[in-house]
Order: sequence, then C-alpha cells, then structure tokens
Amino acid sequence: MSGTDDRVEREISIAAPVERVWSVLTEPEHVGRWFGMGAPTPIDLRPGGIMRLDHGKGHDFPTTIVTVDPPHCFSYRWASGYPGVVADEGNSTLVEFTLVPEGDGTRLRVVESGFADLVVPEATRHDASRESHTTGWATMTERLQQYAEQPVA
Repeated sequence: MSGTDDRVEREISIAAPVERVWSVLTEPEHVGRWFGMGAPTPIDLRPGGIMRLDHGKGHDFPTTIVTVDPPHCFSYRWASGYPGVVADEGNSTLVEFTLVPEGDGTRLRVVESGFADLVVPEATRHDASRESHTTGWATMTERLQQYAEQPVA
C-alpha cells in the first residue's frame, strides 16, 4: 500500500482471468457479495450511471460511474463522506480499477484519489478519511481476491 495525502493505491495479483475479475467488479450479484451486504448491488453500468454501494447501518452510497472499458478499466466517483448523496466532482473521490492480464491471472490496481481537496462533514470525517480508506482498500481488495478466486459454480 502506498499513497500521498491525495490518494490511496493498492495493487494485487488475483489467480483468476481478467474476464472473471471484471465480472466481480461490475456485476450486481458479485459486487454485493465482496463489497456490500450480500444483496445484489444496483448498477447502471455506463458512464454517468449509478452504482449503489451498501455498507449497512444506513450507509448507502450512490456512486457515479465515470469509465467503463471492459475488461481493462472501471472507475466511479464515491462521496463516502455523504451517505445517500449522489457522488459528483465536488463531493467525492475518484476510484479507478485497472486490470492487466498476468499469465492465467490478473494484476489489479486500485487508485482512489481526490482526498486532499475534499471537504467532508465532521460527522463522517473518520469514515471518509484517506487513512480510513487505506485500511478499507486493504480489506476490500483481499475480499475481492478471495471471492474472484473461488471456483465459478
């Protein structure tokens, strides 16, 4: 894990093909399992579409999709300091997933940027901080890796 005051970066190898990892990142039933509370995640998979991330405890985040370039790049804006508010350039960070084939597997890079200039309410500052997301992405990429490497039923 590395980063500056503005970004969180994480890169991992996943023992699954790029197409499988892309599905895990972008299909409702998969996102809901590794990133959500288990139920399928509503996703309008197109630039400008909304993906609703559910972290439980009333923490629903309508992220705004920015890039959909299967199976190589997926990005969205996430207003983690503003539960329930649609993410836009003024209230959010940008989360970018880059997938690169690596033998029979995938090299996945996650970069979340925009923390330095982000103004977050005091009540949600702890959960929306770069430090919180550094820890969060370490956990989430491990969950994503474990999920993607499971045999497909």
